[in-house]
Amino acid sequence: MPNRNPNINTIAKANLPLPLWEFVSLVAALMALNALAIDIMLPGLGQIGEYYALTEPNDQQLIIFSYIIGFGVPQLFFGPLSDRFGRKSLLKLSLIGYIFAAIACAMTTSFTLMLFVRFIQGVFAAGIRVIAVSIVRDVTAGRAMARIMSLVMTVFMIVPIVAPAIGAGIMTFASWKWTFGVLAISAALVFIWVQLRLPETLGFEDRHELSFERTFKNYGIVLRNRMTFGYMTASGVIFGSLFAFIGASEQIFSDVFDRGEKFALWFAIIAGSLAVANLTNASVVERYGMRRISHSVTILFVLLSLANVIAMQFGNQNFYVFLALFSVTFACFGMMGANFSAIAMEPQGKMAGTASAAYGFATSTVSALIGAKVASQFDGSVVPILWGFVILGLTSLLVIFITERGKLFELGAGKS
Repeated sequence: MPNRNPNINTIAKANLPLPLWEFVSLVAALMALNALAIDIMLPGLGQIGEYYALTEPNDQQLIIFSYIIGFGVPQLFFGPLSDRFGRKSLLKLSLIGYIFAAIACAMTTSFTLMLFVRFIQGVFAAGIRVIAVSIVRDVTAGRAMARIMSLVMTVFMIVPIVAPAIGAGIMTFASWKWTFGVLAISAALVFIWVQLRLPETLGFEDRHELSFERTFKNYGIVLRNRMTFGYMTASGVIFGSLFAFIGASEQIFSDVFDRGEKFALWFAIIAGSLAVANLTNASVVERYGMRRISHSVTILFVLLSLANVIAMQFGNQNFYVFLALFSVTFACFGMMGANFSAIAMEPQGKMAGTASAAYGFATSTVSALIGAKVASQFDGSVVPILWGFVILGLTSLLVIFITERGKLFELGAGKS
């Protein structure tokens, strides 16, 4: 059984299968493959739309959302599979699939085929994500898991910061198709790392029988837990706003503010604020607790989004006002994501794979569908997107309020 002492140094010495720095870096690299598959091509969505002769301006968003939708539902299958067969072999299979899908994306000749292959790439990325989170839960719990996940997310956030610049750089010298080549090469390097350094983290004695009845029962157990279901739902709702921005980001900077030539810089500033928040959360979560931090930041998210709506509605959509307010708003995800995930996962113990899959489904497929709906409201103004942030933030806060039976900011039963 994992040592649940919240002191991360004790846990790192007792349970981590690799040195702390390497464990955090490897998990971050695994999760970063998902971000890379989305963010590296954001500056080139307009070029890709021109290549496939798209007639509807918002259709280019489908290149992102087809991947995210493929990323969602399969997590429900990868979770039980990893609980039955272990983490490492399934992780390597997922990495191989991701590599071949990236190569196939570069070879597509029609937009429909591109969307299909992107969906398949999302399927294999789902396996990578589920297993990465399950590995962390195998060896940590509670505030220690929240802190390690914050460290992971801090390293992980390097990718969203630099990926658009990498994509823009590639398209300066080569076709946008080479962005998929970078995805394949990156996944191949991570595969080698996993093969050489990562041991299996789920012992044979902790594995579950694989059957439809058992899988259905396990998901029932996971979803009947009030905290798991509540925070899973809250995450699925509020992360819809993150996907809405990602889907419409190129249009926002190019069409609304006419600053598309420096897209990578503006995106890096926003993503950088999220990385700072993740690092801050890792430093303070063991002192203040996951609930106090995440509840406070959710309220702040709503207030900042509302302030940006007012500023954009009545301030002629000043770019620098938008960038300042939006960067701080976006930073809130860094202090919600890791804490929501840790609170949801904490009660699940040996069913970490199943719980991680359910949580991943909520924060990918559900969030992507919500985000796609919000992003589709883009009409040449940033105001509809920001109103989506306000509504989703309030809804998520309401879900948390109901889950916690009206007691916000309090420590949970596990002192979280």
